[in-house]
Amino acid sequence: MDARRPFEAGAGYAFDDESNVEEVNDRFYRAIEEGDLSAMEEIWLHEDWVKCVHPGWELIVGWEGVLESWRKIFENTSGMRISASCPRAVVEGDFAWLICTENLVIFLDHSSAPVSAATVATNLFFRHGSEWRMIHHHASPTPSSDVIAASETIQ
Repeated sequence: MDARRPFEAGAGYAFDDESNVEEVNDRFYRAIEEGDLSAMEEIWLHEDWVKCVHPGWELIVGWEGVLESWRKIFENTSGMRISASCPRAVVEGDFAWLICTENLVIFLDHSSAPVSAATVATNLFFRHGSEWRMIHHHASPTPSSDVIAASETIQ
C-alpha cells in the first residue's frame, strides 16, 4: 500500500504532481551539469523572495541574486558532473519539497584533479499556473565524521 497522502480531500492522489516535481528536479540537475543559465531561468520562479544556499555560501535572497550565483559557479569551473540520488518528492496543494543526496565531481580547471563531494539538498517548488517552479535550493555538505560509538551518544 502506498503511504502517500492526497493533496486534497477526495481529489485523488498526487502521483502525477510528484512525478512532475521529480522531472523539474531532474531538469535542475541537468542545468547544473551543463552550466545552462537559460535552463535555470526556466526552472526557477522569478520572485524577490526565492532563496538559495550553496555549500559554504551565505543565504541568497531574490531571483537576481540566485541567477548571479549560478553564473559565478558556472564561470569558475571547467565542468561538473552531478547526480541526485534517492530523490523523494512530497506534494501538498501548490507546494512541494524534494530531499536528495547530491553526488558531485567538480573540475576546477584542466590541470588539476577533480574534486568530489556529497551534499544533502532540500529543493522547494511552487505550482505557478500549470508549472512547478523552484523557489528554494539548500545544499549542505554531508558529514564525513565517523559513526558515533554507543558510549559517545548524547543522552
